[in-house]
Amino acid sequence: MLSPLTHDDPAAIAAYRLIARLGSGGMGTVYLARSAGGRTVALKTMHAGIASDPASRTRFRLETDAARIIGGHHGATVVDADALAETPWLATEYVLGPPLDDAVTLTGPLPEASVRALGAALAGALAQLHSSDVVHRDLKPSNVMVTAYGPKIIDFGIARAAGDDRLTRTGAAAGTPAFMSPEQATGQEHTPAGDVFALAGVLVFAATGHGPFGSGRPADLLYRVRYADPDLTGVPESLLPILARCLTKDPAQRPTTLELSTQLHNGQGQFADHLPDTLLADIARRASDVWRAEPNRLPTPADHALSPTVPAHRPLSRRKLLTVGGASVLGTATAAFGAWTWLKSDAPDASPTASDTPSSTPPPQAKDAREAWRRTIKSEVTRIPPMAVGDSVVLPTDEGLLSLDATSGKQRWLNKDLKQAWQLHSDGARIYVLLPGGSHGHQLSPHTVNLTTGRTTPLTAFGKFDKPVQQAHLLDVANGTLYLAARKGAPGDPGPVQEKSWHVMAVSLSTGKELWSTPLRSYRIGVLEDTIVSARSGNRLVLCRKAATGNALGNALEVSARDARTGAELWRATVARGETDTSVLLPGELAVDGRHVYFGADEVLALRLSDGSVAWRFGEGRDSIVAADARAYGTPAVKDGVVYVTEYQGGLVGLAASDGNLQWEEQPRNQFPALRIPPVIHGAHVFSSDGTQLGAVNVASYKKDWTFSPSPSSFVLHERAARLVGVGDDLVVAIRLDQD
Repeated sequence: MLSPLTHDDPAAIAAYRLIARLGSGGMGTVYLARSAGGRTVALKTMHAGIASDPASRTRFRLETDAARIIGGHHGATVVDADALAETPWLATEYVLGPPLDDAVTLTGPLPEASVRALGAALAGALAQLHSSDVVHRDLKPSNVMVTAYGPKIIDFGIARAAGDDRLTRTGAAAGTPAFMSPEQATGQEHTPAGDVFALAGVLVFAATGHGPFGSGRPADLLYRVRYADPDLTGVPESLLPILARCLTKDPAQRPTTLELSTQLHNGQGQFADHLPDTLLADIARRASDVWRAEPNRLPTPADHALSPTVPAHRPLSRRKLLTVGGASVLGTATAAFGAWTWLKSDAPDASPTASDTPSSTPPPQAKDAREAWRRTIKSEVTRIPPMAVGDSVVLPTDEGLLSLDATSGKQRWLNKDLKQAWQLHSDGARIYVLLPGGSHGHQLSPHTVNLTTGRTTPLTAFGKFDKPVQQAHLLDVANGTLYLAARKGAPGDPGPVQEKSWHVMAVSLSTGKELWSTPLRSYRIGVLEDTIVSARSGNRLVLCRKAATGNALGNALEVSARDARTGAELWRATVARGETDTSVLLPGELAVDGRHVYFGADEVLALRLSDGSVAWRFGEGRDSIVAADARAYGTPAVKDGVVYVTEYQGGLVGLAASDGNLQWEEQPRNQFPALRIPPVIHGAHVFSSDGTQLGAVNVASYKKDWTFSPSPSSFVLHERAARLVGVGDDLVVAIRLDQD
């Protein structure tokens, strides 16, 4: 249940305000927390002393991966996580229900119908986990949460890949003695059959109130697990044969999860129908309590040197309370900033360092009522959009990678070594950098950039590559996996070998293990001309690059989709981009949602994510007059079922993402919009540029509510700071959006 925060608990972790403690142990503390939007989560942290141990951090990453694998149906949905933070943390949905041990304490042993429904559901959960070659290794009553919709398995702290014993010392037992399998008790490999053994122990506890091997000292329990027969006193007679078979000492004699699920329950009725009324009432009470929970902190002890520093807060409004505990629909498409090569060719130093003394010079005063701040920079690559990461905007300059506070514009750090030919990617919470690795620099090594200091930290090293950084594109980082395109091989490989040695790859961030690799066509050209941009939607990794005409690159685009789990190419298509448009692809030029990939050229085109076929086209018959050296439509952006795109001599138009039908068009029509800059959507406005000024078009009136000059060459939305931050002409400028 909920316990007050202690005097030294932080007020917030990342974007989550802490409300109460849910529990604390040797590895870390679990808090009840809320996001700024009112979503309630269970936020697990790792103790600072343990976080310094690389093996413990690896376990934490594996725990997050396992929780994502089991998903929200059988487990607590992973909302957010940062296993690379100074204090690693994991935020999951707050499960509305008690742990099984609390439920049995409240109601006494559960009825047979409850035990059968519980067992069948847990067997299905383990089957899903095992299908991904992951074993839980610590299934016990306190790790099973009972909700009205079914049980959820939590706490994957010692889960790992089947057959992977690198995180366990040989001969050492990891787990809970009262519920571990005999093979686990002797430090042997724990297979899916070991999880079946533990599940049977959990069901014995649910049916009787005691475990199959009693209680007492760990050494006594381990002995009984290995040599004694299980105590099945009180188990309903019809369940005895099933559970006894699960608890046999020989793993080969135990049933599979599928057999167990079939034998336990016929699948009839809702899960809640099989629960006692007392337990259902407790679930409802817990749901009510968490809605009303407000931060409560114990006072600082009188002899403590520090006084508490807890920020003031306002109670949640009823409107926000309605969102607590509810499921949220998250967009699956995430456009990668990566897959970009800087306009220089030398590789950076393998151990770059950040500037130790960030500039304290305040940014110049704003020159417009909406201008929050501006700052002069030295940069020739002004068309590359900045990144919104945490509370900062980060952008490449001629002096290095620069981080600015998004609200004030104050410089946070400047990493002078990250300014040459390297690859980076941001997921909005972290920055990943691809650098040379290995003793001879022929491997690739993903690094993270510390958002406070700008310093880089290596994660692992992998592969063997010719000119690693110059001939590699970092495509995406998601769920502990790094996706990249790179040319394998060694320096001096013959030309024909080089042409065939490009691959799209997936690599584990935690181990450096290559998960899959598939060939990617290449030509005898520099990577600057053959830039790849990428986006991911669910299990689809979409790549876009210039299409080849003979032995050169033309102005058409080659688009392909790969299965992010296996690397298999699902389809490939060619898209026309305008007769004379030969410009280099830029990050953000690939717009995707859960159904389509969208392009703007002589028409607006939507390709189906499923097979690459054309879903719809827009533009035929429009009265826009297109100059000979221009295309008709700009780079699209998609949000909430609407595709926003600029039309030459027409301004912004809004199209239905489902079928391409025109929903609205800007009035009066904008004569010369900047087609290469994709629109940005925020609240009631869509922002677009005509090259000289930035316009905020109201999606209700279709007219500009306000404009801002001069327009940046590229810009990004920083949601948390309510700023539109753009770069152009050696200038960074932030525009206030909180006045809307």
